[in-house]
Amino acid sequence: MTGTVTRYLYLVRHGEALRDESGLTENGRRQAVLLGRRLREVPFAAVHHGPLPRAAQTARLIGEQLGGVPLQVSELAGDYVPYWPQRDELPPDAADFLLTFLNASGGEPGGESAEQRSHGPELARQAVERFTGPARPADDSETVRHELVVTHNFLVAWLVRHATDAPAWRWLGLNQANAGLTVIRYAPGRPSSVLCFNDLRHLPADLRWTGVPPELHV
Repeated sequence: MTGTVTRYLYLVRHGEALRDESGLTENGRRQAVLLGRRLREVPFAAVHHGPLPRAAQTARLIGEQLGGVPLQVSELAGDYVPYWPQRDELPPDAADFLLTFLNASGGEPGGESAEQRSHGPELARQAVERFTGPARPADDSETVRHELVVTHNFLVAWLVRHATDAPAWRWLGLNQANAGLTVIRYAPGRPSSVLCFNDLRHLPADLRWTGVPPELHV
């Protein structure tokens, strides 16, 4: 059955994490609360979040501001490399930089990373199937659905790439700050629309752009 309900997908990168990634910093907690306040009026059907502590804690703090919205943990919203490009797919002048970045993120080929190189893309395929496109109605009265996914930078980039029909490798280079908000609209019979990307207006200046290299701040 093809989805007939317009879906608004809200994608959020977790708040600033502690060095050991066991949870959020004080700034990260503030980021999550402020984002939750911004989203308070959105009638979310559900909040999905990855299983790692920094995503789960962010989702919990946002959820406290939303009040009563069910939190659903999902491996599909976890931290993984969604696609490993071959060198010949990449722009020649950027290939070395991008492949070095990927190897630093996911490990050198072989050993455990061989499993990761197949597991991540499979999770990404399932995430696209689960979170994107017009939704199937929960009942006859539903015409619009709002869903929030609290996740990590890589999945946000992958879903934005997917929504714009960009080449598979092009998730690389899309950077989401901590507690940045991206919204994608999926309406029946229309192409998907990225309504906003990495929106930080809910954060004061001192909480913006954490998690992004200084040279990419604006």
